[in-house]
Amino acid sequence: MFKKILIANRGEIALRIIRTCKEMGIKTVAVYSTADKDSLPVRFADEAVCIGPAQSALSYLSIPSVIAAAEITNADAIHPGYGFLSENEKFSKVCEEHDIKFIGATPEQIAGMGDKANAKSTMLKAGVPCIPGSKGLLKDLPDAIKTAEKVKYPIILKATAGGGGKGMRVVWKVEDMEAAWDATRAESAAAFGNDGLYMEKFIEEPRHIEIQVAGDQYGNAIHLSERDCSIQRRHQKLVEETPSPFMTDALRKKMGAAAIKATKAVDYEGVGTVEFLVDKHREFYFMEMNTRIQVEHTITEEVTNYDLIKEQIKLAAGEKITGGNLFPTMHAIQCRINAEDPDANFRPSPGKILTYHAPGGHGVRIDTHVYAGYEISPHYDSMISKLIVVAQTREEAIKKMKRALDEYIIEGVKTTIPFHQKLMEDPKFIEGDFNTSFMDTFEY
Repeated sequence: MFKKILIANRGEIALRIIRTCKEMGIKTVAVYSTADKDSLPVRFADEAVCIGPAQSALSYLSIPSVIAAAEITNADAIHPGYGFLSENEKFSKVCEEHDIKFIGATPEQIAGMGDKANAKSTMLKAGVPCIPGSKGLLKDLPDAIKTAEKVKYPIILKATAGGGGKGMRVVWKVEDMEAAWDATRAESAAAFGNDGLYMEKFIEEPRHIEIQVAGDQYGNAIHLSERDCSIQRRHQKLVEETPSPFMTDALRKKMGAAAIKATKAVDYEGVGTVEFLVDKHREFYFMEMNTRIQVEHTITEEVTNYDLIKEQIKLAAGEKITGGNLFPTMHAIQCRINAEDPDANFRPSPGKILTYHAPGGHGVRIDTHVYAGYEISPHYDSMISKLIVVAQTREEAIKKMKRALDEYIIEGVKTTIPFHQKLMEDPKFIEGDFNTSFMDTFEY
């Protein structure tokens, strides 16, 4: 087992990792930018190293700075959390070269799953259902038009190096293809330095359902069932829950088996997530694999009583998976509480938190790094916390979430708490009648 782990991240996920490390008897090193010098991860880690100024490119994304911090503190492993360098092939490789264990996927696995065209090809060979579309990257506009005729409109153009909702456009008819092609290529080149595009059939009324998986270094793999992440705004998740109100037991088993196939197809090591789109007929299609811990790992932990960070560390240390597939025994919901103003089109609201009172009680969990007097920086993601509730049924979980949101007091910055309060009262949400287009018609 590792003696000292450096956490190459910030905020709530850094604190989350520190807590599990302490329980496992592992020393921790926090790295931080000048903007985060007063953060809780810095206070609670055994050691802390400043790695640069507020700008991410000069601190949390600076591979030389992170590696230098690991070397001067004699850390034998690095946990990247999510975001930043967590799915960076080069960083994983540099860790290998410096004999520091990267607690995540290998460079080859990141490369194979990070490039979406390659990932789709791998999944097709493994027998995992994929969305109909182009075979690899599109050569040019004529190729795109010809492929769309075979796939049938509507189609969606996607950047091969894309993520976070950027580099994608839906095309409903051939007359719109040229403009969409040019715009998507330009956006992809600007955002990712790669203008390669591929095409998929656009799935109408889709649910975004992901399967949590874990694989060890000996070829074993398990899944921990699904999370429904369909409540999104601009492809950014707002609320997640497990089990999904849309799933059946038969579909859960089929998707779990497909996720295991995907995991074994790349000899995956560590914890990861296989993401699917599920149409209104309950046909499911592989979308992508995230080779890291997810923001929403919390709800899986609550319904399976399984510490995913602990398992991630154990798998990286070479331990075998024990036990088999796990299924939800309760119902959990997570609301992402962000420093954003729902009344102003979710505009970011950085600033100082003047008052902070977190809800509590049975079945309520808060993952956060903030406190009264904490400054929400404009340089990073606007997340304040993750509010998680767990109960025997979905109906009880919604009631518990409503109560917890009513107790949650944050003053000094605008937050998404009022949005979540309204969502929990929405008849369609309560009925489980929603898909990824829900926010297009939801009136806040």
